[in-house]
Amino acid sequence: MSSSSLGIPVFVVVAFLITVSALSTGSTQVPDAVAAPGETLVATIHAQGAQVYECMADPAGTLVWRFREPIATLLLDGKTVGRHYAGPSWELADGSAVTGKVAGRAPGATPNDIPLLKLEVTSQRGAGRLTGVTTIQRLNTRGGTADRLCAPAGAFLSVPYSADYAFYKKGESTTASSSAAARQD
Repeated sequence: MSSSSLGIPVFVVVAFLITVSALSTGSTQVPDAVAAPGETLVATIHAQGAQVYECMADPAGTLVWRFREPIATLLLDGKTVGRHYAGPSWELADGSAVTGKVAGRAPGATPNDIPLLKLEVTSQRGAGRLTGVTTIQRLNTRGGTADRLCAPAGAFLSVPYSADYAFYKKGESTTASSSAAARQD
């Protein structure tokens, strides 16, 4: 059995490299419907919280769960840095906040995962990390779908979910901004 210069068997090194390559390829695959071509990543922030639904009648009179709002804590390196709430809005502890509207969607990894989204920023306030952000992606979703029977009318359902939110700006130097984003993430 041959070993690398570090004394690690070669097959272990090769297996590790294949695994790392597969992981980095999988995490970079973003569906066209939610891609942000030509924009520069500012930050990626993890969200942990719930998707809240309300039981309401549809046009046919059938009770169905209707999405009401997200309620989530925004985390960076395991520390709380802000919150995500109805609007949809993202607000950071540095005073910056953005609100967006859906501009594209793609299915989550499983039927239990809320969809991936591309959101166009419609308003901003404050100064901080989110200042100048134009696009938000919701990626790596887990959970969040209402999959049980709805009753009675007016009932609420809170479904745990997690996702990563990627925040982008237009018109910046990709090299400089990517380096800054890498240091901040």
